[in-house]
This record gives sequence, C-alpha cells and structure tokens, in this order.
Amino acid sequence: MSRRGPVIIITGTPGTGKSTHASLLVNESPVPLKNINVSEWVKERGLFEEYDAEWQSYTVDEDRVRGLILDWHTCEVFPERWADLVVVLRCDHSKIWDRLEKRGYPLKKIQENNEAEIMEVVLEEARSSYPAEIVVELQSESMEQLEANVARIVEWITSWQKNLDGVR
Repeated sequence: MSRRGPVIIITGTPGTGKSTHASLLVNESPVPLKNINVSEWVKERGLFEEYDAEWQSYTVDEDRVRGLILDWHTCEVFPERWADLVVVLRCDHSKIWDRLEKRGYPLKKIQENNEAEIMEVVLEEARSSYPAEIVVELQSESMEQLEANVARIVEWITSWQKNLDGVR
C-alpha cells in the first residue's frame, strides 16, 4: 500500500492552537495532508454519545471515530501504529485562560483546562501512549512560535518523505 502522507496527531489542552497549527500545516506541507478537527467532525456527523450541557461539549463515541487523522485535545485513544508524529502543543496557562474566555467557555471548563495544562496532562498522555522518538512538545504562545512550529513540522514531513522514498 502506498502512503501519500504521514499521520500527524496534533494535540494539546484546548486553547493551545491545535486547529490553527493544523490549518497552516495543511497549506504548507510538501505532501497532501487532510486535517480533521475531531470536535467539529463529531458534531457534524453525530458521532457522539451525548451532549454535556454543563461542560458545553459532546461526549465522543470513540469506537466510531477510530481510523482517522485527527486534531484533538487528547491522543491516547489512537493506536500507536497509526502515528508517525505526535505534536503536543503547550501554552502558558494564563494565555489559555484568556483564549478560552474569549471563546465563551464556562468558568468551570476554563479552570479544568488550565489545571490540565499546568499538570501536563496531555503531554503525559502522549509520552505514555507513543514512543519517545515520535512525541514532540512545542510552545504555542505567539505568532512567531506558531510559524516556527509549522516550519519545523514541514521540515519533518520533508524528511519523512525522503526516508519513505528511499525505502521504495
């Protein structure tokens, strides 16, 4: 089976810039990539168990969304064999607070996500779920960091593609 592009999981606490990174990466990648924002995809296709009004979020039916390339706030549900690269975006918790407040998140949800970032929950999930050599932690607090992160991932894709071409 011929692979057109790598599987890149972009994960991080809500507000770290996953969707922004993924959108830029799709446009700048040297190989065709398709981004699927799980939260939006789940809503559009009804792939959830229920809507949690208190948290203003959907409880995803994980059994129905496996087999995709994903940008999501968690990563451990995806089998290790899928991922070529796992990017964990990190951000100062005070910036996350501001970003989530601007999105209109309820206070309880902002607090929980802030605590998750401080406690490095997503980073630890990635480290415990995937080989260390494919997990990359990147800061996502400014446009400069965003641009540098995308450039770094594009370089990784170029290297991945060269290695793949050398195997064929």
